Amino acid sequence: MDFRTGQGYDVHRLVENRNLILCGEKIPYEKGLAGHSDADVAIHALIDALLGAAALGDIGSHFPDNDPRYAGIDSRILLEKVIQSAEFSPWEVGNVDVTIIAQAPKLGKYREAMRKNLADCMNIDVSRVSVKFTTTEKLGFCGRGEGIASEAVVLIKSRCS
Repeated sequence: MDFRTGQGYDVHRLVENRNLILCGEKIPYEKGLAGHSDADVAIHALIDALLGAAALGDIGSHFPDNDPRYAGIDSRILLEKVIQSAEFSPWEVGNVDVTIIAQAPKLGKYREAMRKNLADCMNIDVSRVSVKFTTTEKLGFCGRGEGIASEAVVLIKSRCS
């Protein structure tokens, strides 16, 4: 059986008049993330990790930010498209580990809903999904509340016939 790992990273600015969506969960907050889609930085990092592990490029090559089909799209739909694609079909997800880097808001109470959202999109058991949160101790753009970053690490394995 072939195993591969992938790593993804994404950043979006916090702006007024946008919803804050993280791991498919709408988080009550005075700002949201700027982007062409719903700007779900965590799912974008996860998609990049999955695509990287399968050597299928990156999120921008599959879902360009200048394509009007993806304007405002729910990033969960993009994640499902990757998992269901013919190119990804030789692989199954072993586990995923997502870290969201934000000074605010506090996200701990949303962890289980976020894990379930991701598991549902990937058709895997929630026990294979980790979502963690950290701050930057008020350092850098995340610490100043200018944006939110996310990292993701995945393990995929070839499907046995």
